Parts: sequence; C-alpha cells; structure tokens
Amino acid sequence: MMEGERRTRQPSGRSSIYLGKDGYWHGRVTVGIRDDGKPDRRHVMGKSKATIATKVRKLEKLRDERTVPEAGARWTVETWLVHWLDKIVTGHVKATTLSAYNVAVHKHLIPGIGPHRLDRLEPEHLESLYRRMLTQPTKFGSETKPATVHQVHRTIRTALNEAVRRGHLPRNPASIARAPRVVPPEIEPFTVDEIRRLFLAAAQSRNGVRWVFALALGLRQGEALGLKWTDIDLTNGVLIARRSLLRPKYAHGCGGTCGQKHPGYCPQRIRTNPETDTTKSRAGNRQVGLPPQLVTLLQHHKRVQQQEHEHAGNLWHEGGWVFTTETGDPISPRTDWSHWKALLKQAGIRDGRLHDARHTAATVLLMLGVSQPTMMSIMGWSNPAMAQRYAHVVAPIRDAVALQVGGLLWPELEPPMEKGSELE
Repeated sequence: MMEGERRTRQPSGRSSIYLGKDGYWHGRVTVGIRDDGKPDRRHVMGKSKATIATKVRKLEKLRDERTVPEAGARWTVETWLVHWLDKIVTGHVKATTLSAYNVAVHKHLIPGIGPHRLDRLEPEHLESLYRRMLTQPTKFGSETKPATVHQVHRTIRTALNEAVRRGHLPRNPASIARAPRVVPPEIEPFTVDEIRRLFLAAAQSRNGVRWVFALALGLRQGEALGLKWTDIDLTNGVLIARRSLLRPKYAHGCGGTCGQKHPGYCPQRIRTNPETDTTKSRAGNRQVGLPPQLVTLLQHHKRVQQQEHEHAGNLWHEGGWVFTTETGDPISPRTDWSHWKALLKQAGIRDGRLHDARHTAATVLLMLGVSQPTMMSIMGWSNPAMAQRYAHVVAPIRDAVALQVGGLLWPELEPPMEKGSELE
C-alpha cells in the first residue's frame, strides 16, 4: 500500500488501508452485496494506521460472522423502537401484547434510553435504567415494581432481537443485561369450604354462575366474560373457550377540548381497541366439560337473562353474551373485578385476587389426581411448567401423601403410646 493520494490496488474484494490527501488514514472492506447487486464496500477513517487496521479487522470479523449492520442512517434506540412498533410487530401480535409493548416503549424506554445510538447501546445502559426505575419515585410517589421493570426488559430484548436478526446490531445487549429479581407473590388457594361459601354467596347475586366458572373451571377473566351462548352446549355439557373480552381503551373524540385528562372520561370518547381477541394461546382455544350441577345453574341463568331481556325491551343490546349488564352489554373487566371483591366480602372470605380463583381450580384438579396432560387441556396451558406454578400442594394433599408414605415404610408399626396412658 502506498501513502498519499495514490495507493496499491488490491485484488477484487480485498480490504485496503491507505493514507489520503486529507492526512487521515482510510480503510475499505467489502462486506457483501447490496440490494442493487453491487459490492457493499464499507469505509472507515482515523488519524493512525494502527487505528484503521483495528477497525478493518473488526469489520472483517463481522463480515465473516455475517453480523455486519446494514448501511444507511444510524438508528437511535428511539427511532428503532418506534419503527419496530409501527412497522414490524403491529398486526403480528395480540392486541394485549401490543398494548404492553406500547406502555414499555413510550413510558419507560424512550424517556430513559431513547437518544442512545442503537449500535452503541450497552448492557450497562439498560441496567442503569432498571435501577432508576426501581429507586426514583413515579409521579404517584412510589417506585416502579420489579415486575414492571421485567416487562420493560422483555420488551427491549424482543425489539433488539429483531434488530440483530435484520443486521442492525451484531449482538443483543438486553440478552446480557441483568434485570432485577422478581419474587413471585405467595398464592394461597381457597379451601373447599371457602369455595362452597363463595358458591352460596354467588347464588344470591346477579350473574352468580360467573364465579362458578372461575372457581370450578379455572376460566381466565377474559375467557369467561367473552363467552357467548353459541359456545355452550347444554345438552352435552360442553363449552368452548374461543375468545377473550378485552379491557376497553379509548382516545379523545373531542380533539382534546373536553378538559378531561383521561380519554375514557371524554363525552365523545372513541374506542381504539377491538372488543374481543383470540384466547391467550392456541392451547387456550379448548373444550371444557361441564359438571351436571353447573349445567343446571346455566339453564337457570339463561331463563333469568331472558326475563331481563323482556323487561329491558328496546334498551336491550343483543350480543349473545352469557354474562351481561341489565341491558345485554358485555361486562367490563373492571366492573367484573369490583363484583369479585364484593362477593368476597359478602361471603365473609379473606381478600384475594381474582386470578387466585384460577389457581384454586388448578389445585382442585391436583387434589382429584387429574393427570398433567388432562389438567393442561382443561386449564388451557401450552407449557407443562404452568402446572407447577398454578397447582399448589395444599394441606389435604400433604396429609394424604404423608399417610401413604407411612403406610409404605412402616406398615406394621403403630404410633407409640404416651406415658401414663397404659391401661392398669
């Protein structure tokens, strides 16, 4: 290679290093073929030959590993995340997943690390963001929960995986960054006695059979509220979970002139998400057998609903829903949650999450000795690990196992008698 404007011509495709008229050292590396069929030859420059030699070797290594970033404008974290949301994942993920992505991106990631150049983002930048989220108070005066930080971590990891797949990044820094440890909440399933008390209280409330679906069948909230009568075969005692009712999201329909901060309170609000979506996973689309007692309760519920329909007259909005308001509309998840809390108080039962009812149903199946494949089918799980997460070894199961172990290991040994209890 020659210094100055002239340089030794390298064979086609070979890298070159030379000193230009501008006084800087330059390097050129062919890393592939562009979309127009011409060689994709990258250029680097610096003040010393050693620096350029290092840069050239780095480019050659990326070329050999097929991880060279695409040419063109440099992405920032913000521009990539917006592009990823608007142009890549929209239309390819469930509405609930897209909603979670939007919150993580616009509320946490863009304000926290948006200006960083995408190709210079390091694991330490992400870990610093996570620490700030956990230690700095939010506008409501409390720190962000570790579970929220994990959601942000999963979102950026997914977005950067796509950037790696498309050649914008050689590696994913989110796969290296450590997210804070999340301690799962202690779940205490309702006992059989508590379930029966809840059933008695539910029998006195409107749409009471809704809670039987939660505690006996383990249907997710959206699955239960999304049921239509066409999904239930009362003759054969079978229901099909095929959709999930979504929590509504709104936008201002007034152009921002109503004075309400939250679009949901706007008098002209416009719903921005669909009413229903498919079940959480393919395994969630399933058939579930109905106990005969539940079929009887559903038959009674249907007769009561028909009476409400007649009473409401023209105010009734026929949608075929199993659980409705007094005018036939589906019940919103937020209203359903408040009804659950009221039911717990009415039954005199300790407070618990609505999702604890699903844990309870799984535990009942475990108590009955239902096999794991059957349990997965009933609960709508695609991952066997979910059985360990939801089915809890409660006291009756522990006691039964202890008796079985004792009977096997000490078949002829009776418990020792206490002193003073011998017969004289």
